[in-house]
Amino acid sequence: MITPGLAGAGRSFLGRAVLAEREDGRYVVVQARADDAPALEGVQRACFPDLSEDEIATARHFLSHQAHFPEGQLAVLDTATGALVASSSDLRMNVDFAHYAHPYLKETGDNLFTTHDPRGEWLYGADIGVHPDVRGQGLATLLYGARHDLIRRLNLRGHVAGAMPKGYGAAAHELPIEGYVMAVVRGERRDPVLSVQLRTGYGVWGIIPDYLEDESCRNYGVFIVWRNPAWTA
Repeated sequence: MITPGLAGAGRSFLGRAVLAEREDGRYVVVQARADDAPALEGVQRACFPDLSEDEIATARHFLSHQAHFPEGQLAVLDTATGALVASSSDLRMNVDFAHYAHPYLKETGDNLFTTHDPRGEWLYGADIGVHPDVRGQGLATLLYGARHDLIRRLNLRGHVAGAMPKGYGAAAHELPIEGYVMAVVRGERRDPVLSVQLRTGYGVWGIIPDYLEDESCRNYGVFIVWRNPAWTA
């Protein structure tokens, strides 16, 4: 069971405020900080071995994320070991839904978040990663719950992201990307990334060619949207 959002409010772990936690207390979400940068890079490299070196987030990038928008940088800690095992990185932006197809590096300012707009009405999900050793334990869901709480606290319109359909590379010889995504939406196929996001309440808006360089998804991104039901103008 997952206890997202404000469940951890008021308690701390290793002197860090807990933003969300799994019901059994084994994993907690905290705001990432500077001394986490090497561990954040380690999780990134373990999660995305096929990603271009130009697009992988390194310690330098994570420090830049924290400098531009600290509230949007989250980490999951294992309370049994203190190890950092998962993370998510977000920035604020305004969205033109008629022109959503942009390469990842352009959208994120070369992965440094220099494109962060402190008055942006949407949270943009630049990255989420769960170390392969701890997958299947609800940590992505935990992070999405904490992200949604941040959106509600800031009264943002919602969350957008370029999802990586990482199962498409193995299926590309069978069907085009549009057919693959529709099969995932209908539940006929399971994608290791997109299926999780659909279960968390996201909808597919469109497909982004040449979103990034990753053979596992044939360089495609899927633009997904979660709208904040509590948003007020």
